[in-house]
Amino acid sequence: MAGFNPVDMVEEDAADLQFPKEFESAETLLISEVHMLLEHRKNQNESSEEEQEFSEVFHKTYTYTNEFRKFRNKETIASVRSLLMQKKLHKFELAALGNLCPASPEEAKALIPSLEGRFEDDELQQILDDIGTKRSLQY
Repeated sequence: MAGFNPVDMVEEDAADLQFPKEFESAETLLISEVHMLLEHRKNQNESSEEEQEFSEVFHKTYTYTNEFRKFRNKETIASVRSLLMQKKLHKFELAALGNLCPASPEEAKALIPSLEGRFEDDELQQILDDIGTKRSLQY
């Protein structure tokens, strides 16, 4: 095979934080952040003189994000993102923790295998408790 370089072949595996090159410069968003962006776009459209019809994908995505977002306001979203960015988390782990909000270190490690061995249970529990506190205090 001419031009084949096995070094370029990286096995993709989220459990080991191995992602394709295309994802290296990509940022991750929380579902709550996506919902906020869609809400902003929807409000812009409603306040414009010429309302545009949104696609079916827009409506489905809006409905999905509304159903599954964990944080309801900009301040809480920013606070959770700030909290998670202070930890030694990969951006995939940050988004997964913020979107899934696991209740225990065991659940977090089952859902996000890359956390295994990188965080002690008590440290991970503190992160999860902090997220839970922010969720419970939002208005």
